Amino acid sequence: MTTPIRVAVTGAAGQIGYSLLFRLASGETFGNRPVILQLLDLPIAEAQKKLEGVAMEVADCGFKSLVGIECYDDPKKAFANANWALLVGSKPRGPGMARADLIRENGPIFVGQGNALEGGASDLRVLVVGNPCNTNCLIAAANAGSVPKERFFAMTRLDENRAVAQLAAKAGVTNADITNVTVFGNHSESMYPDFENARIKGKPLTSVITDAAWLQGDFVAAVQNRGKAIIAARGASSAASAASAAIDHVKDLENVTPKGEWFSAAIWSDGSYDAPKGIYTSLPVISDGKGGYSVVQGLELSDWAKGKVKATNDELLAEREVVKDLLKH
Repeated sequence: MTTPIRVAVTGAAGQIGYSLLFRLASGETFGNRPVILQLLDLPIAEAQKKLEGVAMEVADCGFKSLVGIECYDDPKKAFANANWALLVGSKPRGPGMARADLIRENGPIFVGQGNALEGGASDLRVLVVGNPCNTNCLIAAANAGSVPKERFFAMTRLDENRAVAQLAAKAGVTNADITNVTVFGNHSESMYPDFENARIKGKPLTSVITDAAWLQGDFVAAVQNRGKAIIAARGASSAASAASAAIDHVKDLENVTPKGEWFSAAIWSDGSYDAPKGIYTSLPVISDGKGGYSVVQGLELSDWAKGKVKATNDELLAEREVVKDLLKH
């Protein structure tokens, strides 16, 4: 039998986890490769009981690709020999809580998980979903010792998907007609969804959507504030779409990127597009399908767009200062 891929998921009994696990186990994400799920949740009786119930449901689906489900309350055990670790669990932002306070509240969680990730497989890749994901990713990577920082990612695929949906609706086309949308920077209200290099049915997007005021105003604001709008509408966060984007991210990195296209991921900055080094910032990325990736170079950005990219990266630098005592050197 083909060696199973081991996928660790934190916060596995939560809302995002519930939408995520079935698609990881079904064969959709990793094709015919057998999957072992290593599920982690809080070491309290209520959380573990809920985790047991979720594992029972996944097992009851009878997925042919699923060859094991393991439940844990200890990250060291959950991450042992994992090929992928999806860090979904984090403390949510409470009413009136400042972003800096949220970062500090989550910091110790990702210090501990970073330490535990050293027990992963030699090809371990880590996707941080729990917010504030860019800086949580920075903390985890800084504390993961021997795990290369290039194997950590923070999820901005959800923001890309949201941007695609907004652009398709405006242009009266399908989502499949929209390509080459990049989200730059931080998964926050400062992110910049780049429409200047996007395409509709292979044509420059700005030649199809000619309303520059809408693109620079309503479109950018809609993507930046979509999460808040969903909470206002349904009274809960966007769990299912976040889970779907996590699946998209993993598939993007597991497969060769179609020629001429790219996807968004927050990666360890190499200085591309004037992004400061030492942060996890979202950039246009292509995958070789073998565990490697590279940044798409040469995209042209207007001075207006460059200002947006600088602002979101400046925010990431400020967040790094908030947690600098949690970063190993």
